[in-house]
Amino acid sequence: MAANRPEAKVCVGVITGARGLKGEVRVKSFTARPEDVGAYGPLSDEAGTRTLRLAVTGPAKDAVIARVEGVADRTAAEALKGVRLYVARAALPEAAEDEYYHADLLGLRVERAGEGGETVAWGTVKAVHDFGGGALIEIERPDGATEMLPFTKAAVPEVDIAGGRIVVAPPEETVAGTDGTGP
Repeated sequence: MAANRPEAKVCVGVITGARGLKGEVRVKSFTARPEDVGAYGPLSDEAGTRTLRLAVTGPAKDAVIARVEGVADRTAAEALKGVRLYVARAALPEAAEDEYYHADLLGLRVERAGEGGETVAWGTVKAVHDFGGGALIEIERPDGATEMLPFTKAAVPEVDIAGGRIVVAPPEETVAGTDGTGP
């Protein structure tokens, strides 16, 4: 499970471009409060090969403006465009009840709720997406096919991070024919 691995990291933002001539960057923040993107300590790139220290200097439309330690001009700032910013999962606060970090959900075992209260293995959490209409959970089935379900109490009635699993209650048309129990 992602949350228990010491190397687990969470993407908290992405550098979208340079601002001005003195090395400031625009950062699209994925944190609850955009200005917190640099508040969790040093960040790394996706590969973990580069460490970046951000100091947020102000807001911008759909972003924040930040200074990156060691970046002093526009050329150096432009070179960072597209760099995704990661923080160690352990540096983040615990999630509130019924809230989850996407990184904690990835890789969890997915079980389908049965009629008599039993559960049946159904796949693994591959990704969590939000295209603006609410979170969707992408499940990779044992045969390699994927299913998308809304990440709601109705479709995902149980999330057991400590137990390494979630229980889903997909609509019947999703279940029929996928595991030998449907028509």
